[in-house]
Amino acid sequence: MQRRGALFGVPGGSGGRKMAAGDVGELLVPHMPTIRVPRSGDRVYKNECAFSYDSPKVRGASGGALPKRRNSKIFLDLDTDDDLNSDDYEYEDEAKLVIFPDHYEIALPNIEELPALVTIACDAVLSSKSPYRKQDPDTWENELPVSKYANNLTQLDNGVRIPPSGWKCARCDLRENLWLNLTDGSVLCGKWFFDSSGGNGHALEHYRDMGYPLAVKLGTITPDGADVYSFQEEEPVLDPHLAKHLAHFGIDMLHMHGTENGLRDNDMKPRVSEWEVIQETGTKLKPMYGPGYTGLKNLGNSCYLSSVMQAIFSIPEFQRAYVGNLPRIFDYSPLDPTQDFNTQMTKLGHGLLSGQYSKPPVKSELIEQVMKEEHKPQQNGISPRMFKAFVSKSHPEFSSNRQQDAQEFFLHLVNLVERNRIGSENPSDVFRFLVEERIQCCQTRKVRYTERVDYLMQLPVAMEAATNKDELIAYELTRREAEANRRPLPELVRAKIPFSACLQAFSEPENVDDFWSSALQAKSAGVKTSRFASFPEYLVVQIKKFTFGLDWVPKKFDVSIDMPDLLDINHLRARGLQPGEEELPDISPPIVIPDDSKDRLMNQLIDPSDIDESSVMQLAEMGFPLEACRKAVYFTGNMGAEVAFNWIIVHMEEPDFAEPLTMPGYGGAASAGASVFGATGLDNQPPEEIVAIITSMGFHRNQAIQALRATNNNLERALDWIFSHPEFEEDSDFVIEMENNANANIISEAKPEGPRVKDGSGMYELFAFISHMGTSTMSGHYVCHIKKEGRWVIYNDHRVCASERPPKDLGYMYFYHRVPR
Repeated sequence: MQRRGALFGVPGGSGGRKMAAGDVGELLVPHMPTIRVPRSGDRVYKNECAFSYDSPKVRGASGGALPKRRNSKIFLDLDTDDDLNSDDYEYEDEAKLVIFPDHYEIALPNIEELPALVTIACDAVLSSKSPYRKQDPDTWENELPVSKYANNLTQLDNGVRIPPSGWKCARCDLRENLWLNLTDGSVLCGKWFFDSSGGNGHALEHYRDMGYPLAVKLGTITPDGADVYSFQEEEPVLDPHLAKHLAHFGIDMLHMHGTENGLRDNDMKPRVSEWEVIQETGTKLKPMYGPGYTGLKNLGNSCYLSSVMQAIFSIPEFQRAYVGNLPRIFDYSPLDPTQDFNTQMTKLGHGLLSGQYSKPPVKSELIEQVMKEEHKPQQNGISPRMFKAFVSKSHPEFSSNRQQDAQEFFLHLVNLVERNRIGSENPSDVFRFLVEERIQCCQTRKVRYTERVDYLMQLPVAMEAATNKDELIAYELTRREAEANRRPLPELVRAKIPFSACLQAFSEPENVDDFWSSALQAKSAGVKTSRFASFPEYLVVQIKKFTFGLDWVPKKFDVSIDMPDLLDINHLRARGLQPGEEELPDISPPIVIPDDSKDRLMNQLIDPSDIDESSVMQLAEMGFPLEACRKAVYFTGNMGAEVAFNWIIVHMEEPDFAEPLTMPGYGGAASAGASVFGATGLDNQPPEEIVAIITSMGFHRNQAIQALRATNNNLERALDWIFSHPEFEEDSDFVIEMENNANANIISEAKPEGPRVKDGSGMYELFAFISHMGTSTMSGHYVCHIKKEGRWVIYNDHRVCASERPPKDLGYMYFYHRVPR
């Protein structure tokens, strides 16, 4: 039996409404019509086929029952997000098999009438767990327990009254993540990373000292409730008497109001202008519909993902790589397309670009809205739940429901694109560029030039260059006085920074901590300057707005930078070694290895194919070159990412830092990047049975031999190697020549290819930017602005509108494309 992903309404489909692979499974059974079956747990629409849901009584608002609607057939769709698990509904599942094109229905189970293969397939579909239910448990709301201390909570009559603002921890100066103890009214900070924010743990210390069990988080109080935590029960809880307990300290719960995007009034007051400006609040924005104007639903702090994906799929190279190859990608998707990156990227790209999920309301709907005085055009957008589930799996941060850094997700996505490229086409090539780093020893004046790969330009914020310093000083004095007297804070004054100052700060030399001079054979003072060895097709610029304070609490520079529409960085082109400069000797510093690991390294040389790839990827996601990460893990004996990180810090200034791993014990290059066949040599003929398995999958014999030799005859690694080295498919003549050549030294002489870059002019034009609102990357909201068809468009989750005043000065990440000279 064969199975493939399919799409309704495109080549390879069978008509009807378009559905992405992963939502529909297609079973091809000999001598039977094509059978399409949706996945278990998916929703269905009338006349679409497959599972039919026989809905029994649905409880109405009056407690009665609404009429049954029998056999309402439903399919999962991109633009719906109803909750079938709601407590207001009860369901009985009735599974049917529908044979197209006659819509012949067969009730399941039916062992007598169906072939064994079809029965097995149906059982597998029915027993499978929908990807929409495979989400992290944190993404599904669980009913909180009622605290056992709530009914008889003791509250001290100590006269404490809590003001509506100006809170501060009673034991330190923190003004965020503050918790009100419901027994004595103490306001204390939470613990580090509790509720996605920082603190010194004074609220917990107070409980340990006094034993007062319940606390409520300030800033989360609304008429509907608040965040209550029980220290004794060690979990979030419900307090049914919360209004009474808050009133004891002068807080009227019924007059507290929440705000959009999950932030409360007290969280927003210092930055209300930022939220208004970036989201263009107060301006009548015209909704946009059609291809390329589809929004993405917020799944709960998923706006960082939505903003990045909107910018990514506005780039033609990504559109061609995924949506342009849609029929081929879907036809050759694996058995489980929910676990295939290219399928999920294509599905998301099709949803964003097709226009099928961004249609203006019809006239009848508009009339109904006018009659109800609710003329607000609704934009549903599509739900990226399945895409997020895949790209975030096994990642401790992105798999959570917390807010994340859009820049970190961008690099994570580029890494996934690199590892899952389609043939020889790699759309992330448009971001890749080479950085030349010049390091000079301050004592000997000798220099070293190295190159590394990067995907974005990080610009520092030159706060010292602010053009409104007097206003900033006056604002800071007024703010401190208001806080001390517990008065309303003054209107925010934002630092105005010239872009030229940030660019100047980027190009200036910086000190190198713990620089080891090979000329002195000792640590010395060193300075480093960075230049572009190549300019990318698309330049991503990140403004380094986020930093850590002295208390290690993440903070944000609230600045306005006059980002240019046209950007010229040709003056930052690298020049290489200059006449009169003397290079530092090519000598490596001593390797610092923990004492308890020296014996292990001396007695054990790991095979390059046994390198711990999970540690390699952890280091790579920090921004280090992949080959350098492999070397770090290898030379530290697979002792984990932390030890390998220390190796990187010691060796990152070496000229061969990013070059492929080489080992004397293997007589040449140890990685596929340095040698066609890796470390095993020509005399290691792969077993014919493994070669036959790979060739039976449609690959050339020469490819199979190359891959197996490069991976020490490991079948699984060999398949990964083939997909990650499509360029060797074109070199089959070279492979045959190598096999027939008795001189194996040719392998060791093969030079590694450098990273593929698309060099050109350093003149760019702005076409998109991502903005952040909030105090740190762990909170707040992201919005994306993209220039399409000559005008700016704002993408705010599922809402897509024509922008009237794009806040280009408040962006966090900027996307530029090269302008031909």
